[in-house]
Amino acid sequence: MSPALTGRRAATPADPPTPVVQDSGTEHNAGWVAGWSTGAQANSAAMMRWLVWGLIALGPLLGALAYLSVPATSAVPAPKTAPSAPPAGGGQGAAGFASLFVAAYLSAGRGDEPKLAAYYPPASNLQLDGESGRRRVEQLTVVRLRQTDTSVWSVTVAARLTDARPTARPSGQPAASPSPAAQADAVRYFQVPVATAPAGGGASAYTALALPAEVAAPERAKMPELVYGAMHPALPTDPRTQAITSFLTAYLTKAGAELDRYLAPGTRLSAPSPAPYTGIAVDSFAAEGESGGELVVSVPGDGTTLRLLVTLRATGQHGMRLPLTYALTLKTRAGRWEIASLDGAPALTSPAPTASGVPMPATTPTP
Repeated sequence: MSPALTGRRAATPADPPTPVVQDSGTEHNAGWVAGWSTGAQANSAAMMRWLVWGLIALGPLLGALAYLSVPATSAVPAPKTAPSAPPAGGGQGAAGFASLFVAAYLSAGRGDEPKLAAYYPPASNLQLDGESGRRRVEQLTVVRLRQTDTSVWSVTVAARLTDARPTARPSGQPAASPSPAAQADAVRYFQVPVATAPAGGGASAYTALALPAEVAAPERAKMPELVYGAMHPALPTDPRTQAITSFLTAYLTKAGAELDRYLAPGTRLSAPSPAPYTGIAVDSFAAEGESGGELVVSVPGDGTTLRLLVTLRATGQHGMRLPLTYALTLKTRAGRWEIASLDGAPALTSPAPTASGVPMPATTPTP
């Protein structure tokens, strides 16, 4: 055995192998990891600073955009539920519907149940008596319209009825004169409850809630007092008679020809056309503030106004004379009377009373 090998012990299979540690390689990897972490942190910090500065710079712009994007109506909260209201024109439509229903109802007889069911569906279960069309409706008009609920109208319809086929009487027997009660009941009144509902296209739908109910005639209002004095004959020498005769002649018989010459400045009137009458005769008039019978031959100073209630007779195309009444306001100018207005109704001395006798509140005319 050589001396170089005597100093080493021979390896035996029982001895474990000696691990090989690469110190230089481990130190290099550790240094690379540490170096990468430090650079990343620096870059992240720089990016955060730039992001913060960017947000600060964009802050006013973002705030302005947010303000402009808010709807104008968001400042006022919308109500949770809108108040219900009847359809536009519901009352007028209900009145027309009730008139048609009453006309069909009054002329209905055996076999006309489907006609009534078109207005009141449960009528299909009725069994009507009598001959269809025996009663004829001459006139129909709505005399009362009131709203009893949000979508319900109570309509009172006046109807004038005649017998389409009067009962035959024996030959030679005089016709019985109608009793006062029959004459008073010639016009009858029927109340109809009508429900309304919205329909397509902004229209309204209608249906009757019950059959018509016959009711008493509406109360007649007490005649209110007028501002005019007593009626007196229209004297030809009275300047007022001359003014109103000339005006009404042009208004009623000449279709407005030369009408402007009788009107006060600023007054505009349109006459009926074609002219409905061939001639007129002013019979009498009542003047405001006069007791009647005064003889007036002079014209007051310019700007004086006077209200008149005029009665006349107008002759038609067939020679029949028809009485008419006009409420007029006259005004003086240049020594003569001119027509300032054709009033819609006679003037009252006080507010008109209601049927119960309680005066209605006075209203101020809208300028």
